Order: sequence, then structure tokens, then C-alpha cells
Amino acid sequence: MIHGPRNKGNLNLLYKVVSKGIPWPLGSFENKRSFTSIDNLLFIINEIINKDIEPGTYNICDDDPLSTNELIELISKSVGKTKFILNINRGLINYLAKMGDKLHLPFNSFRLQKLTENYVVSNDKIKRAIGVDRLPVSASQGMKRTLDSFKINI
Repeated sequence: MIHGPRNKGNLNLLYKVVSKGIPWPLGSFENKRSFTSIDNLLFIINEIINKDIEPGTYNICDDDPLSTNELIELISKSVGKTKFILNINRGLINYLAKMGDKLHLPFNSFRLQKLTENYVVSNDKIKRAIGVDRLPVSASQGMKRTLDSFKINI
């Protein structure tokens, strides 16, 4: 996911949930996700324009992935609230999701998988191509900038 000021989508929804003090019930799932801050994306685009790199397929993402639990912690800090992450037993959560399948509820196995799966890619190839070891903005710095912009835009 590319994020930055005026971001729209699931990140905004999670921001609103955490801002209202609603607990995150999936704290026992430690998933990781690759994000891309607009700052790092613009940096990479500039490098591609100004350097002769080999054509190919490149993954673009921040250097370090963030877990949903880390993201909730960053949002909590941004809004000045204590993080409220529940570590409910994974077996119980999986059982509730299966019940949701049978009863056609919004919380089901498919939704649980989407909320808890890992989605991590490597940016090593693009960094080698443009000749850098690290991107200029860390994942947490970029996310903090995005979250701070929500205070103005939401």
C-alpha cells in the first residue's frame, strides 16, 4: 500500500477505529505488511528517471514491514491514546470465523485471513539498481507523517 497525506482506504478506517478507542481483537496474530510511503516512492521515481537502470520488474516498498499491531501502536501515539490490543486466543478467533462462515456473517474465515495474513515483498532489487543501501524515510517515519496528516484531513 502506498500511503501519504490525503490517503484513502483501509488505513483511514483503522485510524478511525483506533481513534475511537475501539479495541483491536486480533493482537495474537503477528502479521507483517509491506508499505510504501509517498516520500520513498517519489525518491525511487526520481532515481529511476535520473539513472540508467536495467529494465525489469521491481518491488517498491519501505525497507521494513510493519505488523498490524505496530501500526495500531503508531496510530495510538498519533492520536494520543493508549494502544488497546486484545490478545484473544487464536483458536477461539478461528472458531468464531468458522461460525461466521456458516451463519454468513461479516466476520468469517475470508475476512480473518485478509486481516491477519502476511504480505511482505523485498525492495532489494530496486535498491541495488539505484545504488542505495536504505531508503531515505523509515517505515515508521513515513507512517507517522501520513497519520499526522489525518489530524488535518479527517
